[in-house]
Amino acid sequence: MSQEKIAPSDLTPPPKPSRAGRNLPAAIAVGVGLFGSVVVTLAWWNWGFILLVAVALSLGAVEIHNAFERIGARSEIVPIVLGTMLTVLGSYHAAQNPRPHLPSNTWIIGLLALTSLSCLVLRLRHGAEGYVRDASASLFTVGYIPLLGSTVALMLADENGPQRIITFMLCVIASDTGGYIAGVLFGKHPMAPRVSPKKTWEGFAGSVIAGMALGSACTVLLLDSPWYVGALLGLLLVAFGTAGDLVESMIKRDVGIKDMSSFLPGHGGVMDRLDSLLVAAPVAWFAMFVMVPGQ
Repeated sequence: MSQEKIAPSDLTPPPKPSRAGRNLPAAIAVGVGLFGSVVVTLAWWNWGFILLVAVALSLGAVEIHNAFERIGARSEIVPIVLGTMLTVLGSYHAAQNPRPHLPSNTWIIGLLALTSLSCLVLRLRHGAEGYVRDASASLFTVGYIPLLGSTVALMLADENGPQRIITFMLCVIASDTGGYIAGVLFGKHPMAPRVSPKKTWEGFAGSVIAGMALGSACTVLLLDSPWYVGALLGLLLVAFGTAGDLVESMIKRDVGIKDMSSFLPGHGGVMDRLDSLLVAAPVAWFAMFVMVPGQ
C-alpha cells in the first residue's frame, strides 16, 4: 500500500489575514510605488502626472463597465475611455494655454457633452430593449469618472498647482490612513453597516484628526496660507473622501463584488484606490480656488 509524501509546506498553516483584510506587504509596496510616481511627475514632469491621471481614470471606467455588466447593464466603454482621456488632457492643455475662445471649462463641457451624445447614439445599434438601462450606465460613468476627474487637471493648472495636488492627495491619504489605523485599533461602532461594515465611527474620528492635521501643515508649508484654512480643507476632504468610499462600496454591494478588480495587489482595483480621491477632487479644487490666493 503506497503512501503519499506530505511536503513540509503542506503542513504550514496559511497566513492569517490582517484585521483589515488586506495583504499589507503588497498594499504597502504598491502604495509606495504609486506615491513615488506621483511625486516624481509632479516635481519634474507635470504632463506625466496628467497622463497618469488620464490612464488611471480610463482603467477605472473599464472597471465600472465590467461591474455594471454583472447586473445586465452595458455602457459604451469605447467613447467613455476616449472622452475621459481627451477631457483630462485637453482641459489641462487649455488651462495651461488660456485663450479667450477656448477656456478650460468650455473644453470640459464640450467634450463631456460629446462623450454623452456618442454613448446615446452608439447604443441605438442594439435596439430598444434595455436602452434606458444601458444609456443610464454610460451617463453614470461619464458623470462619475471624467467629470469629477477633470477637476484634477484644473487644480494642477492653477498657480502652485503641484503643491495644490500634493495638499489634496495628502489630506485624503491621511484620512484613509488615520481611519484605517483608528478603525483597526479602536473600531467598535459601525458607521454604515449596510454599505461598508468595516467602516466605524472611531475610524472616522481618526480620519478627521489626521486629515485636519495634514491639511493645516500643507497649507502653511506649501501654500503660504493660514493653518485654519488647511484645517477646514482637511475636514471637507475627509467628509467627501469618506462619502466617495461609501459610494464605491454601494456600487460594489449592488453588483455583488468585493473589489472592482485585482489590478493592484493588496488594494484591489484602480477604483478601490481612486474612490475617495475622485469624489474629493472637485471639493479640493473649488475650496482652494476660493480660500487659497494666487489664482
